[in-house]
Amino acid sequence: MGRAYQNRKDSMAKTSDAKARVYSRYAREIYVCAKSGGCDPAGNLTLRGLIERAKRDQVPTHVIDNAIKKAQGGAGEDYSPARYEGFGPGGCMVIIECLTDNPNRTFGDVRLCFTKTDCKIGTQGTTSHSFDHSAIFVFPHDDEEAVMECLLEAEVDLTDIEADGGSLSVFVPHTEYFKTKTALLEGFPDIEFEVDEIQFIPKGSTPISEEHREQFDKFMNMLDDLDDVQRVYHDAVL
Repeated sequence: MGRAYQNRKDSMAKTSDAKARVYSRYAREIYVCAKSGGCDPAGNLTLRGLIERAKRDQVPTHVIDNAIKKAQGGAGEDYSPARYEGFGPGGCMVIIECLTDNPNRTFGDVRLCFTKTDCKIGTQGTTSHSFDHSAIFVFPHDDEEAVMECLLEAEVDLTDIEADGGSLSVFVPHTEYFKTKTALLEGFPDIEFEVDEIQFIPKGSTPISEEHREQFDKFMNMLDDLDDVQRVYHDAVL
């Protein structure tokens, strides 16, 4: 599988001007996660991983705390997840994940990104069959066999495990996220995750020619400007 997952997901943090949008996206995701699964990171492993990821991306502590406090209050916006799929510039496959309080508005905004770059939005399943929906854990460790044994004892459905430069990358189906993280934390209490999240990993790739490069950049920038967009996955190779 290699490390394609690391450069297929756009970070949405390429410039300092984008930081405010990154903070806003993390705040929204933390709020939704805490509201639905509980505000205590010790009992909500998804929230715990999200907070750790936000800190790695240098999201200020007050942004994280305010989102959790807002969820504790019980009031506030009612966001729901939305996923859109389609074909981007050069025929690349795209999956766009959103959190929205107005699905009609969000769909219209995302569709506009496709139409203004001569691309085609599809229905659910249009491109997702060409991606693996996987939970990924990357952490410093040099004993691949010990980690594999730990996961097998916990009856984790392990997809793949890779060793690279003192780090291990563990891939499992997205439905195995909680079981896998619990097993790793119990088996290796001092573990520190460099990557701890669920992603769509492309099974193949679509080369983007110079002819479509400008259009691809415009497409990604338009999506980046949408507040409701949380993550963009694609199989493009630039």
